[in-house]
Amino acid sequence: MADRILVGGNVHTLNPTNPRASAVAIRGRRILAVGDDASIQMLAEPGAAVDELGGRTVIPGLVDAHMHLEHYARALTTVDLFEVPSKAEAVRRVAERAAQSQPGEWITGWGWWQELWEGAAFPTAADLDAATPVNPVYLTAKSGHAAWVNGAALRLAGVTAATPDPEGGQIVRDAAGNPAGVLLENAIDWIADVVPEPPVEQVAAWIEAAQPHLWAAGLTGLHDFDGARCFAALQVLHGRGALGLRVVKNIQPAENIEHAMALGLRWGFGDDMLRIGGLKMFADGALGPATALMVEPYEGQPGNYGIAVTDKEALYEWASAASAAGLPSAIHAIGDRAVHDVLDIYERVRKEEAARGIAPDRMRHRIEHVQLVHPDDKARLAELGVIASMQPIHATGDRIAADRLWGERVVWSYNPRLQLEMGAVVVFGSDAPVEPVQPLWGIHAAVTRRAANGQPGPDGWTPDARITVDEALRAYTIGPAYAAGIENRLGQLKPGYLADLVVLGGNPYSIEPMAIRDINVAGTMVDGVWRHRAF
Repeated sequence: MADRILVGGNVHTLNPTNPRASAVAIRGRRILAVGDDASIQMLAEPGAAVDELGGRTVIPGLVDAHMHLEHYARALTTVDLFEVPSKAEAVRRVAERAAQSQPGEWITGWGWWQELWEGAAFPTAADLDAATPVNPVYLTAKSGHAAWVNGAALRLAGVTAATPDPEGGQIVRDAAGNPAGVLLENAIDWIADVVPEPPVEQVAAWIEAAQPHLWAAGLTGLHDFDGARCFAALQVLHGRGALGLRVVKNIQPAENIEHAMALGLRWGFGDDMLRIGGLKMFADGALGPATALMVEPYEGQPGNYGIAVTDKEALYEWASAASAAGLPSAIHAIGDRAVHDVLDIYERVRKEEAARGIAPDRMRHRIEHVQLVHPDDKARLAELGVIASMQPIHATGDRIAADRLWGERVVWSYNPRLQLEMGAVVVFGSDAPVEPVQPLWGIHAAVTRRAANGQPGPDGWTPDARITVDEALRAYTIGPAYAAGIENRLGQLKPGYLADLVVLGGNPYSIEPMAIRDINVAGTMVDGVWRHRAF
């Protein structure tokens, strides 16, 4: 018998044998039955909770398949520079925080993007120095692949004109060769290494405070790509019973694989709330700072092919070792050369796995972002059984920069339609805090290829890349469940499956596509418990 029933709804189950219903019966943390109101009401035990849906739409719980949880949670407390319209406004916000800070206290922030500023030029340390004479400043770009710092931060890190560029990174310099105030890729570590690290308990508190924001967006789970401190904080919350989201924790940075292997940790270790994912690595940079690794140079930048953040052979060695230890890989690749190189790596690793009798669906490798694919490589993800982990909201956010920097190549960029047609498994996420944690915004972007203001017009940007609402919804539900190896109990509303679901104030299947972005989340249930409810 059911201890909770939901009735009077418009239920999209994503279960092909029973795709539509009006009611759901729940027993404890699992779905007991899905059907019409009358049959479900007969299953209610005396005293069962009854939730009247009032015609609202119900879908399986949404999962963000790529985000940085610690960074997202911490960004809620730092200087908010997300897509600020001008450098002057960014400096004003930093100055405001400096006025509230103790001398010598670090000021951190996130989200600036020079592409939105007049001239699209990188900012400098001098822009910050007058506003922050006694505080070191460390401001991460929206992409996460560039950092803007002031003179105090450069001095504390010992970065001078004599400091060489690290492998896989670059110090942006002025005409005299002095550090100008922006660091790219691995050069960011010069600063990050001197910023005081928060204790695990502080990170746990940030994450706990961030959970309501994620529930309100309709998220019941996420795949995290932050480091070991985030994993420790998640364990603290899980141990207290305070973790209310299902988290797949990927291992990052790559060097941590040695510890995982020494402990014998394997993919899927854990439980249904917190489990081990794969090994996260970086092949290249990002579009914003023009560091994504390219086959041909960036438009208007002869000689700039981007940055190989990690050597191709080193990536292969890590991926091969991880596979042999029972861990798949999830490799960041944005430029078409980076995607090509990662596919070459996976082709070698797949051959090794085949020799060990390991089928592709037992080792679920991923490419994170897959933002630009060379035409010669369009079918290779599907052929190799590699998951395309994409962020559809990047397409609408990056389109102006992509048009400028990639030119005619954009028809092959941010293209989930291509991967679906080739037969690859596609999963969606936000890359938060790079983009807002709003899966309905992601569905809107995937379906319309248009920004919130309607740009670039009715057909959207590169409209051949548009997908259907059903395909987008599956990329936030069934796809992430498959990537985590738990597709036998998550991703659908089906008897025996875990009771994770979302109640929406509008029906994305029937509403005008531009309005999908504005659908409100009326309720979010995780493990049979309402974590967010507004109906």
